[in-house]
Amino acid sequence: MRNLFITILALLLAETIAGQDIMVTARLDTGTIFIGDQVVYTVTVEQPSGIILSLKPVKDTLVKSIEIIAGPLIDTSQVSGNRLKIQNRYLVTSFDSGKYVIPPFYAEINDESGIRRFHSDYSFLEVIRVKIAPQDTSAQIFDIVGPYKAPLTLGEMLPWILLAIISGALVWGIIYLVRRLRKKENKPEVEENRDPAHITAFRELEKLKSEELWQHGETKLYYSRLTEIIRKYLEERYGVFSLEMTTPETLTALLKTGFRKDENFGKLKSVLTISDLVKFAKYNPDAAVNEKNFQDSWDFVDATRVREEVNAEKAQGKEEKRS
Repeated sequence: MRNLFITILALLLAETIAGQDIMVTARLDTGTIFIGDQVVYTVTVEQPSGIILSLKPVKDTLVKSIEIIAGPLIDTSQVSGNRLKIQNRYLVTSFDSGKYVIPPFYAEINDESGIRRFHSDYSFLEVIRVKIAPQDTSAQIFDIVGPYKAPLTLGEMLPWILLAIISGALVWGIIYLVRRLRKKENKPEVEENRDPAHITAFRELEKLKSEELWQHGETKLYYSRLTEIIRKYLEERYGVFSLEMTTPETLTALLKTGFRKDENFGKLKSVLTISDLVKFAKYNPDAAVNEKNFQDSWDFVDATRVREEVNAEKAQGKEEKRS
């Protein structure tokens, strides 16, 4: 009986010690954001390297109103000795103000003693609106009310109204003629000298590749340049002024032009999202990811460019109409 008690106690202690070797934590980069801001949510597991843990990723939302924009991005590193550190990073945002409680993440192990789970703590996020204070008019000083004047009659105002109309028409006519003449003079040069959007994009991409920025540690500058090239291409090709928009706003505006959610849309979304993580979340991708994002950008421009055959057909149609 005594030996049985000692055996059970040893098993319980062994399970407790094993449990202490596994630690799951979850945290947000900040606990307060404005509506539409983005924040990184990181789930970290520290464990011995000799065991296999299951950490299930989440999709779409962490909780109601907290949307997942990208992730998980998984990073594995060796801490010390035979211990591993596994991190899952999610880029999240919210468009509803309020205080939210994110439930714990858990990792589980299934061995001969059964299924055991190791939980993180709760995480808290407050989403607030931008407060706009009303103008303070309490100390405003007003002018003294002037003497009362008799209203003007239509007969008194009519000459001035006619003079204003004639002057305005004359100025408008002069401006219209000047603009028409300038447009007529400059139009051939603009059409001959301006390159198509995809030619400009390919030229800038080749230049970026030759500079080898990320190879020399300038990863953030590399992604800034890469997304600037793609966003300028979207502006010239689709009329989407992406340089003034966030990534979600850019993708929404592109879909409104009739663009489909196909493979090319997925490549564009991936490039812009990874660039946001590099610029705002200090994410440092490896060489394979950098090369893939460059190739995805090149493929997106090549797949969506205006084909020369289409332009040739249009030109031929114009010649036929003239003849």
